[in-house]
Amino acid sequence: MSNPFRIESPQEKRGGVRIQQRGPAAPPAPPPQPGQKVVENLKGVKNIVAVLSGKGGVGKSFVTASLSMAMRKIGRKVGVFDMDFHGPSMPIMLGVKQDLLEAVEVKPGVARIMPAEGYMGIKVVSIDLMLSDKSTPVIWRGAIKVRVIQQLLEDVEWGELDYLFIDMPPGTGDDALNLVQMFPRIEGLIFVTIPSEVSSHVVAKSIRFVELVRASLGKEIPIIGVIENMSYFVCENGKEYYIFGKAGGLKLSNALGTRLLGKIPLDPRIAESNDRGVSFIDLYPDSPVSKEIMRIAGEIESILANHAKR
Repeated sequence: MSNPFRIESPQEKRGGVRIQQRGPAAPPAPPPQPGQKVVENLKGVKNIVAVLSGKGGVGKSFVTASLSMAMRKIGRKVGVFDMDFHGPSMPIMLGVKQDLLEAVEVKPGVARIMPAEGYMGIKVVSIDLMLSDKSTPVIWRGAIKVRVIQQLLEDVEWGELDYLFIDMPPGTGDDALNLVQMFPRIEGLIFVTIPSEVSSHVVAKSIRFVELVRASLGKEIPIIGVIENMSYFVCENGKEYYIFGKAGGLKLSNALGTRLLGKIPLDPRIAESNDRGVSFIDLYPDSPVSKEIMRIAGEIESILANHAKR
């Protein structure tokens, strides 16, 4: 037995999951520490990887979707948790067809939330798949966001996965920090940036974010590396043009004390494939973009395999 799992707009009167804020806003509070239920629910996931950016507009979600597709192409079991409340895009980019998540009663009185399926069976959970009215903006305060994510962490049936990619909200503020703290473990962080020189305050915030995450979880969380997106444009004659400058990825990776995983070029066809929900690396496998994405995915897999041996 299954039912749509959704969060309704205040105007709706139908049944379903409804989260509304009443009265004055609650004061900010630290997110709940992951309980045993969350730990048990994620035990089938081998690698949890958070994809972040110091600011918006760098193509973080494209990178998340591309890495998940690349891992799926090499035979890995993949899930994507779209935690960008105000700009959820994973369902579109990954070609999800269903409108809402479904809650399935696995035994009397016990229901589990089933992920939607996207490209090649990638499991997808997104705030967008919980809204009956897709045009309604998500205007929730921190406490409500925490409650929603807590329920998803406890109740989503991820099953066995090699990789669970978390598409984080843009920036390194409270939202991102609170959400990361709700996971019992994270195998690694990936930062996405652009080639134009990263400002000193964005770099400083990224460094401080990593320090706070490690301090709050009480352990060292590896930074897998930095990916420079929109790095350059390759003309038909093969010449490379650095439209947005150079060195942004290298500057951030040096500041974070990690590696530069790679540089993804610009390609005007990316926007079309994103909007259509089809895989760019399938449509244009020989393009510089696709080759670099596949190479980066292989490097990430090697890095995490080495971390697991330690």
